[in-house]
Amino acid sequence: MTWLIVAKKDFRDAVQSRALWALVVGFVLLSLLSTYAYVEVPEMFGEPGGATFTGLLFFTVGLTGLFVPLAAIVVCYKSLAGERELGSIKLLLSLPTNRGSVFAGKVAGRAAVLAFGLGVGIAVGLLVGTVLLGEVDAVGALVFLLVTLVFGAVYATIVVGLSATTGSTSRATTLALGFFVVFELFWDTIPMGFLYVAEGFSMPSTFPDWFYFLTQLSPSSAYLSTVVALVPELGDAAVGDASGAGAGVEVSQTGVDPFYLSPEMGIVVLAAWFVVPFVVGYYRFDAADL
Repeated sequence: MTWLIVAKKDFRDAVQSRALWALVVGFVLLSLLSTYAYVEVPEMFGEPGGATFTGLLFFTVGLTGLFVPLAAIVVCYKSLAGERELGSIKLLLSLPTNRGSVFAGKVAGRAAVLAFGLGVGIAVGLLVGTVLLGEVDAVGALVFLLVTLVFGAVYATIVVGLSATTGSTSRATTLALGFFVVFELFWDTIPMGFLYVAEGFSMPSTFPDWFYFLTQLSPSSAYLSTVVALVPELGDAAVGDASGAGAGVEVSQTGVDPFYLSPEMGIVVLAAWFVVPFVVGYYRFDAADL
């Protein structure tokens, strides 16, 4: 049994579950409501000059950056931990397959589930936005959709990798939620802590380059940087959104920014968030006593 067969079976099982359809319906409704709100009241979202399709894309990036991790936790946390807890993993491995194929198939199957839900929700939201705005950037929308699907695959790999480290669904839930809290909710404050310690327990008047690099290491920040790198029109919106983030602190940089602060670095970081959890998750699953 190859990883593709495992992935297809995993996806078919998910299609028959209420969780997938709840994901699809939930994201479609969220996408519709957020699109309508952005178009009708752009001043609420930092667009006093009026809503634009590029602004809608940037606004949707922020929305998906929060929704994808939560959806991945719901869809993926039981992927391997649940099968180990129930004992069904032994039945699966009794077939002509191996642990590598099972792990890769679980990642691919759960990534396909997320891709289905995200693809439908984003497509509906952008279609409604196009109708309401009367304009569209087809290339930008397509690139944004593809990068978002990659981001979903990255988070599927992260959560499946965490699920592979334990045979308890409750522990897998704790690990996944802990990752979300650290890298998505509190990551902006963690580099601040590093800077505070590095500067002798005081905050400097200007921030060093490495501080900005650290702030871009969370998966959602890498996702935003990747979209900005591939859709340059979003760069102005990103800069404008970040301009008010350092209130009360003088943020100044001189000279040319180092290469690791360029938006293209987000592509490298996003790729690392796929490769490292995949390798670690497979290693832990392969070494586990089932």
